[in-house]
Amino acid sequence: MQHLERKDLGLIAAVAGALAWALTIVASPVLAAQSGALVGVVYAIGSVVCHQLPDRSFHLAGIQLPVCARCAGLYIGAAAGLVVWAFRGRGPSRSWPRRRALATLAVAAVPTAVTVASALAGLGDPANVWRAGLAMPLGMAGGAVLGAAVSDHLK
Repeated sequence: MQHLERKDLGLIAAVAGALAWALTIVASPVLAAQSGALVGVVYAIGSVVCHQLPDRSFHLAGIQLPVCARCAGLYIGAAAGLVVWAFRGRGPSRSWPRRRALATLAVAAVPTAVTVASALAGLGDPANVWRAGLAMPLGMAGGAVLGAAVSDHLK
């Protein structure tokens, strides 16, 4: 087996953590009926990073997810972005200039920014499925940038 470098271990840990959090977000309502105490911790963490408004959140099995639809889209997108980065291959072609990474983040933030600005301006707020879907590009870009950073490819 090939020797893993520290940066490889960092990427593996980031991917595992992002996938675990994304899965936990989706599984929490189902698990809430099984083990309330452990799931309570997930909802408490969710309350620190999200407003958790019921009308802006998905519900599974009649139970609200621990984060709103937009946050769910961001976290699921981030997990996907990290996975894509991890399987992109090795070598110098993986190097990602910081300016290009920041530009990617800025472009990916546009759909989310438009929905937030629209809601703040009183022009309407899209349905939850749209809020989640329009947040995914930003999550994916953020996950890819994190993957590049922890694998020492952000230059």
